[in-house]
Amino acid sequence: MSQQTAVNLIRAQFQAVHHNWLEATLQGVTTEQAHWQPPGGRVAPIGAQYAHIITAIDFLFLGFVRQQTPLALSAFAGKAGLSLPYPLEGDWIAWASSVQIDLAALRQYAQAAFAALDEQLAALSDDDLATAVDMTPVGLGQQTVGSFLTCLLVVNAAAHTGEISAVKGLQGLQGYPF
Repeated sequence: MSQQTAVNLIRAQFQAVHHNWLEATLQGVTTEQAHWQPPGGRVAPIGAQYAHIITAIDFLFLGFVRQQTPLALSAFAGKAGLSLPYPLEGDWIAWASSVQIDLAALRQYAQAAFAALDEQLAALSDDDLATAVDMTPVGLGQQTVGSFLTCLLVVNAAAHTGEISAVKGLQGLQGYPF
């Protein structure tokens, strides 16, 4: 068994939230269900919620924090499953209401983003988690790598998974898989 470090605990959190919660909650969702928007128009459809989680990993952590070209602009350029590029600013709900999602392609992009995230996490030391990152250009202020990963990305994935579960419930579907 590997040594229990802060980095390993964060990796375990991402494994749990992405695979045990998010992907399990998405099982059986059809394209029609992924695009259904609840009445009122201020809650994003399932597909857009899923895309938001993945693009946050890709653009904010892999791109901004780790200074890599995001997968959506490299290996998944034109094949991330999104009809419109994710908006880095502006009305997120307007984008979510109009984007068309290719669920199969988005799932492939997601798996690649999860793998790239885990690879980057495996390369970090516990000391790296204390590294300061100025995320002011993307509206997130001063962060440490560790707080960004746990307080923003893990919480973001968990919160949107809850929204996905609720939107499934509004469609008469089972939300969480248990």
